[in-house]
Amino acid sequence: MKAYEIQQFGIENFSPVERNEPKPQANEVLVKFHAASLNYRDLMMVKGFYNPKLKMPIVPLSDGAGEVVEVGENVTKWKIGDRVCPIFMQGWLDSDIDFQKARTTLGGDLDGCLREFGAFDENGLVRIPDHLNYEEAATLPCAAVTAHNALMVFGNIKPDHTVLLQGTGGVSIFALQFASVFGCRTIITSSSDEKLNRANELGAGNLINYTEREDWDKAALDLTERQGVDQIVEVGGAGTMQKSLNAVKMGGHIAVIGVLAGKGDFDLRSILMKSVKMQGIFVGSRQMFEDMNRLICQHNLKPVIDKTFPFDEAKDALKYMESGSHFGKIVVKI
Repeated sequence: MKAYEIQQFGIENFSPVERNEPKPQANEVLVKFHAASLNYRDLMMVKGFYNPKLKMPIVPLSDGAGEVVEVGENVTKWKIGDRVCPIFMQGWLDSDIDFQKARTTLGGDLDGCLREFGAFDENGLVRIPDHLNYEEAATLPCAAVTAHNALMVFGNIKPDHTVLLQGTGGVSIFALQFASVFGCRTIITSSSDEKLNRANELGAGNLINYTEREDWDKAALDLTERQGVDQIVEVGGAGTMQKSLNAVKMGGHIAVIGVLAGKGDFDLRSILMKSVKMQGIFVGSRQMFEDMNRLICQHNLKPVIDKTFPFDEAKDALKYMESGSHFGKIVVKI
């Protein structure tokens, strides 16, 4: 079968290889992949920034969607023809995360989805919502579950909440869609007016261009009568954390997800004196994925795909993500 492997770090070293097609064990199913999607984690993994000690070779990309084409003799959950997505952490089915579960990530600890076939334990899959095609479904396992976990699980979102979203990448756009169906007020930031206008069409109520308003934290305070926002989807990391702490309300919630803005300093006293709740979000469990899919079906939500690349142009897909030009998700069709 055709697959991509990280054999040495660097996008320039990224190329397809031939692998043996996996054979499912008694409790496994064989999935024929039709699509995979990119997350910033995948770019960092290929470049060697995410885990410099990564065991290679390994198939990258945590997110994919496909159909069951073979089942092991003990499998009871799936049949041939079922449309499925593997979960991000194959060992995190429900309850709380632990170190053992965290070491079962696709595209990092285990082979990922940028390949024609993959064998997975029957418990490590979820059913694709009927109204989504394979390309759309492939965007769900990491970015969508992360956004759902941030807002619904740890954020305990309410219709009267104001939610601030940083940028227009996959997690932020999913969070915008989820917050919008709950009736929340949303504020979104970007360096591009074009992207802000697209976000407005998806339901973003307030738009901040942070190249025009470097003090976007003050802009967010002005929009909330100096009270601050209830929730922030923080994808910048240390480089934007102080402004997030400035913009959040007393007792507000910051979901810490990404590191896009690089290094920076922030004042820990801001956390204490504002009683801020900060929660690191490491994607989510199978149970969270299934709960999210019910929400997606209930509201007939469709993931936002910016661009789809053919399988033999996966290297170009990574370069496109590196450019930061995308709005929503980038997909590779297999």
